[in-house]
Amino acid sequence: MIFVQSGDAVIHAELIGDPEEQPVLCFSNSLGTDFRIWDQVAAQFAEDYCLLLYDKRGHGLSDLGTGPVTIDRHVDDLLALADHFGIERFGLVGLSIGGMIAQRLAVRAPERLAALVLCDTAPKIGETDTWNERIAAVERDGLESLGDAVMERWFTEAYRSGEPQPLRIWRNMLTRQSAKGYAASCAAIRDADLTAETGQIAVPTLVVVGADDRSTPPDLVRAMADRIPGAQFAVIEGAGHLPCIEQPEALAGLIADLLDQVTDDD
Repeated sequence: MIFVQSGDAVIHAELIGDPEEQPVLCFSNSLGTDFRIWDQVAAQFAEDYCLLLYDKRGHGLSDLGTGPVTIDRHVDDLLALADHFGIERFGLVGLSIGGMIAQRLAVRAPERLAALVLCDTAPKIGETDTWNERIAAVERDGLESLGDAVMERWFTEAYRSGEPQPLRIWRNMLTRQSAKGYAASCAAIRDADLTAETGQIAVPTLVVVGADDRSTPPDLVRAMADRIPGAQFAVIEGAGHLPCIEQPEALAGLIADLLDQVTDDD
C-alpha cells in the first residue's frame, strides 16, 4: 500500500508497474466505492501499462481532510499523486464522480492526459434538492439506510437477482465507507456544473455508459459526448452504473481500442 500526502489529506494509492518504462493508465472511482471496483478491468492492462489506482478523498483508506470537498480538490489530489510518482502524462478512466474529476482535469491540465475515458458520468449529475436529501439521510441514518436503493441504481435487475454473494460484497463496500466522506463528495457533485467546459476538452475521448444506468442514463451521457469535439460514444449492454463490475471485459475492450488509436496516432 502507498500513501501520498495531498494538502491536508493522505491519499491511499496503488501503483502497479513502472511509470518510467510503461505508459500509465489511471482509474478514478465512483461515489461510495474504493479502487477495488476496477480490479477486473485493470487486470486486462497489467501487462502493457503501469496502473495507478487510488481511493479518492474521504473514501476507502484515504483521509477526508478539513473544509469543503469540491471537484477541483479531487483534481488536486489526483495531480498530487501523479506528481509524486513522476508521471507527466497518463491515460485516465473516470467513472461517475470520477468522470467529473476527469472532465475537470482535462480542462485544467490537458497536457497531462494522453487519453480520456468518461464512464457513466455527466457534466452535471442530479439536482440540488435530491443531493441535499441524500446528504441529510446519510447524516441522520448512516450509509446503511441507502444500501438497497443504491444497489438498484448501480446494478441491473439481472445482476441483483443472480448469485447473492457478489451483491452483498458491493453493498458492504458502500455501507462501510466513511459517511462524512460520502456526504462531502455528494456536496461536490451537487455544486458542480461542468457543462460549459465540456466543449473545451481536446483530449482523445471515449464516452461509455451502461444501457441500464439509472444514475446517469444513456441519453444524459450521450448528450455530454455530443458536446466533446471528436468524442467516441458507446453503450454497454447488460450493465447499469458500474460496467466495470457487470461487464468488465466489454469495458476493457473499448478502453483498449481507444488506447490503440492514441498509440497509432503518436
